Amino acid sequence: MTQEKACRQCRKVIETGDKCLVCGSAHFTTFWRGYVKIIDPEKSEIAQKMGISTIGKYALRLSR
Repeated sequence: MTQEKACRQCRKVIETGDKCLVCGSAHFTTFWRGYVKIIDPEKSEIAQKMGISTIGKYALRLSR
């Protein structure tokens, strides 16, 4: 099983790859807690507060 990692720049959670699909960053962490799944970023208050404009799974808290 692949360990999920979160982008340090936009918090997008991914399983594979070396580049974030949302922001293009190559900086990730495996130390994150909680997540939110954004289905409709335009109508989601959470997505707006987090600055998310793309559908997907995002980490709520990053560490290290």
